[in-house]
Amino acid sequence: MSARVKRRDFIVLLGSAAAWPLAVRAQQAAVPVVGWISSGWPDAAAGWISAFRKGLNAAGFVEGKSVTIEYRFEEGRYDRLPVLAAELVCRPATVIMAFGGPRPTNAAKAATSTIPIVFESLTDPVATGLVASLNRPGGNVTGVYMLSNEIGTKQLGLLRELVPAAKVIALLVNPNTPGADFLPKDIEPAARSLGLELRPLNAGAERDLDDTLASVGRQRPDALIVQSDAFLTRQRIQIVQTAARYAIPTISSNRDFATAGGLMSYGASVADATYQAGIYVGRILKGEQPAGLPVIQSAKFEFVINLQTAKALGLAVPPTLIARADEVIE
Repeated sequence: MSARVKRRDFIVLLGSAAAWPLAVRAQQAAVPVVGWISSGWPDAAAGWISAFRKGLNAAGFVEGKSVTIEYRFEEGRYDRLPVLAAELVCRPATVIMAFGGPRPTNAAKAATSTIPIVFESLTDPVATGLVASLNRPGGNVTGVYMLSNEIGTKQLGLLRELVPAAKVIALLVNPNTPGADFLPKDIEPAARSLGLELRPLNAGAERDLDDTLASVGRQRPDALIVQSDAFLTRQRIQIVQTAARYAIPTISSNRDFATAGGLMSYGASVADATYQAGIYVGRILKGEQPAGLPVIQSAKFEFVINLQTAKALGLAVPPTLIARADEVIE
């Protein structure tokens, strides 16, 4: 073999050796992908996505720089969730964030048993089968459980405090959402003990909502409690405007109702829970396993009063109630 050939082979080998660590570094530097799968619509989730990004930031990840987020929303079509989950698995996502209760999480679980999944849920994740236990979730799933015991009872108490003459309370729920019966079961005993009449109302689609709100106008309940739900949250303007037309005080778990013109909101802080979920996703991106991360039990609650709405309804808000509020809209 000639010296020229040997020299050529050496140069090729040297070039290959130099290129190899560059290729390895390029693979190591690949930006991880977080798949966000959610019930509801993008516009309704904007505040919660912001909280999620802040959690990721706290864990050392910045969207568009050190992490990419792929968003998928079912937009009121629950049957789309399996398809959306499959898309994220094929992407492939490094971690999947399942927002909005058991349905998105179950869709993600059905699509993968290896990609880590972090959920955010108002319903008990053990009772709904998302995890084996809170301390030892097992498998590829963990997340944040927003404690919601007696929220409906507390909402009822706040209404009684601000509208003491109320006797008939309407309760608006989406029968299609998981755990739809939780709120009525929570409120009914307290309503009976206070001698209040509770009138359940259902709306799971726009056509249902129009009819339901028309019946609210006919029945004229003394107050209205609205379930925290993706569909009802998206329709909050219509619900709040109907309540204002008939001078009906409203309260919901979701603060968006109060900021949209409802009287009050009281419920678990979804923003805080989603922030904590963002931190968990960041920890998993750094190498921790979901099976070793206990489900976080979030116990932060938010109480918001809209004084403009109270004034329009002719209600005098006691200073003690204002002092207890986390936010007062004036």
